[in-house]
Amino acid sequence: MIVVASTVLPLIRSNEWWIRWFDFPRLQILVVGFAVVGLQVLLGMKMGRFRAVLLSALLLSIGYQAYQICPYTPLAGVQVKDAIGRDNDVVVRILTANVLMDNRDAESYLSVLADADPDIILTTETDDWWAEQLKVLDRLYPYKVTYPLENTYGMILHSRFPLIEPSVQFLVEPMVPSIHTGMRLPGGDRLQLIGLHPRPPGPTENEESTQRDAELIIAGRSVKRSDRPVIVIGDLNDVAWSHTTSLFQEISGLLDPRIGRGMFNSYHADYLFIRFPLDHIFHSEHFKLIEMRRLPHIGSDHFPIYAALSYHPRKDAAQQPDSPDPDEQEEADETVEEAFEKKH
Repeated sequence: MIVVASTVLPLIRSNEWWIRWFDFPRLQILVVGFAVVGLQVLLGMKMGRFRAVLLSALLLSIGYQAYQICPYTPLAGVQVKDAIGRDNDVVVRILTANVLMDNRDAESYLSVLADADPDIILTTETDDWWAEQLKVLDRLYPYKVTYPLENTYGMILHSRFPLIEPSVQFLVEPMVPSIHTGMRLPGGDRLQLIGLHPRPPGPTENEESTQRDAELIIAGRSVKRSDRPVIVIGDLNDVAWSHTTSLFQEISGLLDPRIGRGMFNSYHADYLFIRFPLDHIFHSEHFKLIEMRRLPHIGSDHFPIYAALSYHPRKDAAQQPDSPDPDEQEEADETVEEAFEKKH
């Protein structure tokens, strides 16, 4: 019954945190479902009418959970093509990491950064202590945006590429920043980058997912209005397969390099069975994937996520997500409207 209930609850279009939480553990629910079916077979339990109905519901739940997570396995086709090596391509190496504000193991994080050698780094949950520790990166990364906070929503962006009109914006909530900036790529083309870390729904955070969902929708719409190459990164406090993240992709037109390759679960770093893909790298059709990796433990409850992308000035029309239908557009409008009503 638990597996069936956990499958049905997310189908309810409610923003209550305890319902939206069931978007997260789809893999875990799938594993438990298989285990229950396996026990049924091994123990040879008699199949009465009630048990037959329950088993049918369980099998339907397993099938639905598998359907939801299948795109994030090698069984599905990729959404982002593999890059074909050409010496003149511009390569953009990106790393996003939630360092956990109370984590004081900066040495491990700096070691991972040195090994990965990214061009762009977004570090979230940074307070003043973390801002001080990361100053050692200034020599290698001369361009940065620093906005430390003591509420776990501080963020710092480091870049080897020159920044163009960088800004810190508060899309929905007053103490939850996001970073928006242009970047000048080698060769002169301009890239637009957004770094996000919205507040999650939860008993100690927002009681509803409305504010998080609205921030993703607003960011997605701003991206859609741009003709430039775009990258959106950060800890979105939402899983890759959720309705909200799918809606963000459709509204923004951005691609997910994980599709067809793997989940790249980034949270929780300390518990193998409780892991979800919360840290994301989305990009426009201007890029193809060279590699994507989950990086080693840094003392945080999140693993860093790294991707190397090959930039092509012309969009690849073969790389496109679905577009939102009118009902989804209306849903997005209502979510944003409700979030601003709560704000005031």
